Amino acid sequence: MQKKSFDDIYMNLAIDLAQKSHCVKAQVGAVLTKDTRIISIGYNGPPAGTHNCDEEWPVDGCARDSRNSCSLALHAEENAILYAVKNGAQIQGATLYCTLSPCIACARLILTSGIKKVFFKDSYAKYKGLPSDEGVDFLNKFGVLCCQV
Repeated sequence: MQKKSFDDIYMNLAIDLAQKSHCVKAQVGAVLTKDTRIISIGYNGPPAGTHNCDEEWPVDGCARDSRNSCSLALHAEENAILYAVKNGAQIQGATLYCTLSPCIACARLILTSGIKKVFFKDSYAKYKGLPSDEGVDFLNKFGVLCCQV
């Protein structure tokens, strides 16, 4: 019997975490790891103490911002990184597993936080109808390994 790799385990966990999202538009999960250990998890949704979209606006979700994105939600990557930092985890050199490739804003946060690898399942550009995955391009340009699995 062949054992699953950590990469497979962490990506599967990100997929499972996405199901916790309260977003009615897209469910995204993320797992932040270092030295084969999980240091944080996240999924997209509003900040704690605000409204859950599927409960408050079950049909259309929360209002859209000027770029037609959720006006309330934090992305899964943001939630994983913010929770890690809030709890004092050292994320320099960490690896991030996401069900959707990072948007450009998340890519800047990933680079600045010192994460060195990002593995993702699906393309944010394809999901949003954009010509390219600018977050992936940005990370690869500045030395963060970012690739689809």
